[in-house]
Amino acid sequence: MVFESEAEQGISLRQAALVAGFGLLIMAVAAPFAEFFVYARLVVSGDTDATVHNMRANGGLLMAGIFSYLLVFICDVLVAWALYLLLIPVNRALSLLTAWFRLVYTAIALFALVKLATVYRLIHASDYLAEFGADQLHAQIALALKAFRYEWGIGLILFGIHLILLGFLVYRSGYIPKFLGVLLLIAGSAWVIYELGPYFYPGVDLGYLMIAFSMELVFMAWLLIRGWKIRI
Repeated sequence: MVFESEAEQGISLRQAALVAGFGLLIMAVAAPFAEFFVYARLVVSGDTDATVHNMRANGGLLMAGIFSYLLVFICDVLVAWALYLLLIPVNRALSLLTAWFRLVYTAIALFALVKLATVYRLIHASDYLAEFGADQLHAQIALALKAFRYEWGIGLILFGIHLILLGFLVYRSGYIPKFLGVLLLIAGSAWVIYELGPYFYPGVDLGYLMIAFSMELVFMAWLLIRGWKIRI
């Protein structure tokens, strides 16, 4: 196995670990805010009228949610880069492929986020209401919200594959605990199974998989607490 020197990389493994850890930490704060405090609070499932009312009355909160999602996806790019550098010594080609899966996921997520930004524009620009009428406008908003969730869900399948590959690299690394690799493998598999559910087994309750999604947080904690001690 040929290791690339830190001088050639331009960043040490310890620095890469900390960058990835802090990126994941920012995401661990911004993502729940956007998903649970904003989206879940404003969007009423099956009731577009109530959803539009909530979003019109809380435009600032909706905008904060959109930018929180954007911050999460920007951090995804940062984390993909840092993890690529961190795991180059294990297998450069596979580390690059792992990073690409996260980057493609991020591109899909950003494209989906445009739908949510479109919803904000449709709700807060009065000319759209005059042009389309309330019924058609609400139908477009409902379609955009569903597109946001479905498109992001497709991207999360690729994110799950990223975690599976990441888990394999971590397990093989020798300088990161093997149990973290196992946790990432479980988390990635859970994401893939969960997001494929609506298409292949829509009647199956997969809520129990939610606990697996937190396993990436264990990896984040290790990067922040022990990452600066990495040596190979």
